[in-house]
Amino acid sequence: MSYQAQDYSDLLGIQGFSDTLLINHFNVYNGYVKNANEIVAHIENNLAEGQADPIEYAGLKKRINQEVAGMRLHELYFENLGGRNEIHLSSSLLKLLKENFGSYEAWEEDFKATASMQGVGWAMLCQDNSNGKLNNLWLDEHHSGHPVDRTPLLVLDAWEHSYMLDYGLKRPQYIANFFKNIDWNVVDNRIKI
Repeated sequence: MSYQAQDYSDLLGIQGFSDTLLINHFNVYNGYVKNANEIVAHIENNLAEGQADPIEYAGLKKRINQEVAGMRLHELYFENLGGRNEIHLSSSLLKLLKENFGSYEAWEEDFKATASMQGVGWAMLCQDNSNGKLNNLWLDEHHSGHPVDRTPLLVLDAWEHSYMLDYGLKRPQYIANFFKNIDWNVVDNRIKI
């Protein structure tokens, strides 16, 4: 098994994100892909040679979760960027946001408050797979804290590398510009009805 890094260079030039910031962020993402591939290869080689040391194997199996989750969260983040469109009035997403939060504005306020929490991590709008309900979640780390029965719909990276080069400590400005660049079609297509 081998993971392929996706090309997100089409995001260069989007409003509110310098190309330098984006290129550095792509490099962080590419590091996750590289690390995931190296760990998978190491595990496969050890198993093929019958040298799966239990302690080393356990460490690698735990580490692969962090690398793959970091890779995939970055992919979801980059994929939901680059839009220049408003949320469609007839979208399934808008209907669900109104049902779950009362209004789009109430959801946006809650999402921005979640994304502004102290610390580093990820803010996500997720759909509960058991009942279809939406909620906003905060993850401190890539590989822990994410309920297994949720589908990420909108993902915002709130680690320093995603904004500090352009915004310093002004995360709310980064979040505001993130909202100007959401590809609502991508988010709407992630819904499982």
